[in-house]
Amino acid sequence: MKWLNPDDSTDGVEVQKGGRGKTVGKIGGLGAIVVVVISLILGKNPMEMLGFVNNVMPGQQQTQTTGTVTNMNSNNDSTFTVRVYNSANSVWEGVFDQQLHKKYSRPVLSLFEGSTQTACGGASAASGPFYCPADRKVYIDLSFFNELAQRFKAPGQLAMAYVVAHEMGHHIQNLLGVTDKLDAARQRLSEADYNKLSVKLELQADFYAGFWAHYAEEEKIIALDPGDIESALAAANAVGDDNLQKQAQGYVVPESFTHGTSAQRVYWFKKGYTTGDLAQGDTFNDASLD
Repeated sequence: MKWLNPDDSTDGVEVQKGGRGKTVGKIGGLGAIVVVVISLILGKNPMEMLGFVNNVMPGQQQTQTTGTVTNMNSNNDSTFTVRVYNSANSVWEGVFDQQLHKKYSRPVLSLFEGSTQTACGGASAASGPFYCPADRKVYIDLSFFNELAQRFKAPGQLAMAYVVAHEMGHHIQNLLGVTDKLDAARQRLSEADYNKLSVKLELQADFYAGFWAHYAEEEKIIALDPGDIESALAAANAVGDDNLQKQAQGYVVPESFTHGTSAQRVYWFKKGYTTGDLAQGDTFNDASLD
């Protein structure tokens, strides 16, 4: 993946440092691994799944800054993340204006180290990247990218971009009212039925990630080759519910799926990338997912 026209501006980007939180509750070993990956693509605070919250220690404050983020880590993952964020904003601004005839509003990109407080609750590095609809922020602890490449064998820049673009996809769902509809449905549906809607929500965000890649390439923001696409598909495959459950417990429980199988996640990302057709991303009316 090559940047042809990168945007390194940090408008809408905050860097939080100094939040080394106190964890209430503990998960270790394989459980922690699975938590990291499951919460990779969550559109709400993933700590709710675990039943524990990270709180900032008394006397410790997180600093929020805007400006250069290139030195946040040695691999410049921060700069890369900002570029994906900016390119996704550029793509979606055009789509909202030209196709949806709506006004687009950007989320905030919040880069943090260790732990942070959000409008959805506390989060830590173990949470993985996520989007909080309550404050309209995409939260990313950059250490997750090493986890994705090394532990889950999904290296490559487009794999990293998939993570960011997916969370940006949850912002699109929030702007279009999809998130509110699911929140309302949660009150009247059984857990199993709500899980089916959650799967559709996540697969649509996968579609949106592929959709971003399609237009970022078409608009000559990035240049891709087949190996790049494979790296993104490897990331999508790694975070399928069936794959995660097999790692954690050796068997799968389909009715508990909340994000979709590996095959489904790969399919919807690829569909977004190959078609670039927003109308084909309506997972909620796709009969194959019922």
